[in-house]
Amino acid sequence: MDNKLKIAIIGCGGIALQKHLPALVKLTDKTELVGFCDVIKERAEQALKEYGSSEAEAYTDYKNMLEEIDIDVVHVCTPNISHAEITIYSLEAGKHVMCEKPMAINSKEAEQMLETARRTGKKLTIGYQNRFRQDSIMLHEACKNDELGDIYLTKAHAVRRRGVPTWGVFPDKEKQGGGPLIDIGTHALDLALWCMNNYKPKSVFGSTYQKLKDRPEGNMFGHWDPESFETEDSAFGFIKMENGATIFLESAWALNMVNTKEAQVTLCGTKGGAEMFGEAFLDKGYVVFNHVAHNQLVETTPSGAGGIYGFSGETLEQRDAEATQWIDSILNDTEPLVKPEEAFVVTQILEAIYKSAETGQVVELN
Repeated sequence: MDNKLKIAIIGCGGIALQKHLPALVKLTDKTELVGFCDVIKERAEQALKEYGSSEAEAYTDYKNMLEEIDIDVVHVCTPNISHAEITIYSLEAGKHVMCEKPMAINSKEAEQMLETARRTGKKLTIGYQNRFRQDSIMLHEACKNDELGDIYLTKAHAVRRRGVPTWGVFPDKEKQGGGPLIDIGTHALDLALWCMNNYKPKSVFGSTYQKLKDRPEGNMFGHWDPESFETEDSAFGFIKMENGATIFLESAWALNMVNTKEAQVTLCGTKGGAEMFGEAFLDKGYVVFNHVAHNQLVETTPSGAGGIYGFSGETLEQRDAEATQWIDSILNDTEPLVKPEEAFVVTQILEAIYKSAETGQVVELN
């Protein structure tokens, strides 16, 4: 037991119950879930009952928890507004931290998180689990091997026809920092930057809309309350990189279109292109590569029979692969797949899209 990493969960709502805890509980040979914290005591106690070790404890104050019990790793699963505060406090307390996406609600707070991780020497990663999908890894490897050539145009897709979340604080602009752009657009942008291996944005132009808040019919999660719908329902960004490449980011919880895509990208390079299709969130996504061969236009769709990142032939769900790679990076003192420096650039671009939409001006980035 002494050789296991002791983990605490701060925020015992949906993302903890759907993603973090079911994955971590499978790693009992490496980890022990010892602390559960939530501002709603009953949620912390229920999570403890279902996932905690025999000596685990429940709290409503994360500072008390970090001071009173022995913890190695913290998973921050709270509303976006508190990501930076809790992450920085946990790093200062000597804990490694996985923080759910987005890294923070603005680049200033994200930079403070990054600086604290560097100063304390503790590991920090952000919850971009879509990198661990089989289709994402295959596409990233193709880009890494220069199979597409110079990628100069990318489309980052995060569009739902009607998929407004009706639980938690998702429509609360103050607590979340925004709507679909910061919620699901962040995943698509992360995949785009990762595949391109390009983290040097130059300028951003963006638009946000709130056009469908009074039309809750047909929503996959049931009718939302128009009165509490404070965020945008769709947002779009045009991002110019320092090397001249362009990224078009589309994000929407509600948009009148038939062909929807979420956490997927389209890449156009000098040697060829690639586009993601299928149900990515159900681990049923696939990639279609396109190129020219024998003076003919050719499309290729791999079988998808390979393994997942870092595992020899073993196919894992994205949440399980993410948790395993993160825990192994701590135990083996290696880098997590999602580096905080990369997540910072995602936050920087998202903030610039919101700023551009508000001012109507192009936002220049250093």
